[in-house]
Amino acid sequence: MVGLESFPMQGQTNKTILTPKLQRRLRVAMTDAECKLWQRIRGHQLDACKFRRQHPYYDFILDFACLGRKLVVEVDGGQHAQSPNDAVRDGCLKQGGFRVLRFWNHEVLNNTDEVAEMILRNLMELAAPSPPNPPLEGED
Repeated sequence: MVGLESFPMQGQTNKTILTPKLQRRLRVAMTDAECKLWQRIRGHQLDACKFRRQHPYYDFILDFACLGRKLVVEVDGGQHAQSPNDAVRDGCLKQGGFRVLRFWNHEVLNNTDEVAEMILRNLMELAAPSPPNPPLEGED
C-alpha cells in the first residue's frame, strides 16, 4: 500500500488539484446521483453533521466528506466497477482514519432513503464513545 507520505501536498490540497481548479469544476458538474444525495446530507440534516462536497484530500477529491466524524461517501458510476485505483484510494483514506462508504449511482437514485439511513447509521457509530472497560477484579 502506498503511504500518505508519498503524496506531496501544499496545505491540504495537492497542486494537481489546485492548478486546474478541478475541485470547482467537479462541484459544478455533479452527477444526478450526487445532486440527489447532496440534497439529503447538506445543511447538517444527518445527526447534525456537516458534509463537504468535492473535498480535496491529498491527490483525491472526495465526493462527500464529514470531517468531524471522518466519514467519506463516494457515489460511483460503472467506470468504478472493480477499479484497482479505488482500492488504493480507500486504503489511503483508511490509513488517514476515515471510514469509506461507496454507493452506486443507481442505488442513490432509486433508494435514496436507504442510502441516507446507512450514512446516518455510520455517523452514529462513529460518534458513539467506546464502552468503558469493566473494572478489574478487586476494583470498585
